[in-house]
Amino acid sequence: MKYLEVTAEAGKKFYQTYQGRGKIVMLNLLKFKVNANYNAFPSLKPEQEISGKEAYERYMDGTLPELKKAGGKVLFYGTATDFLIGPESEKWDAALLVEHHSVEKFIQFAKNPDYLKIAGHRTAALEDSRLLPLTGSIDFKG
Repeated sequence: MKYLEVTAEAGKKFYQTYQGRGKIVMLNLLKFKVNANYNAFPSLKPEQEISGKEAYERYMDGTLPELKKAGGKVLFYGTATDFLIGPESEKWDAALLVEHHSVEKFIQFAKNPDYLKIAGHRTAALEDSRLLPLTGSIDFKG
């Protein structure tokens, strides 16, 4: 099974769980298509065929200004290989950590018309993904 979009049920649960809790960090695990597929977004399709990774880079180029306007920021973006602990069958190409000031700011960002104009690059790029909301602090006093 592939996961690319939020379901209505998951979105509702996300909002109910995280509203009013302050900053939220989104852990993204990304699996790129070999070749980007722009069938659903012909207006975004480049003249030459590009890889899923290149399409995701276009997505990030358009997303970063909108993310910054919403007060969010990328904390980390890096490549991935095999899990050290985890299933050998599960492979990811990249991981991304994005901080948002609140769930409300995240939803505002996700509904922004300027963001939505370029979001098709993400769909064209990804074969599979995971998005895990995280809350907490880097000040661990365990």
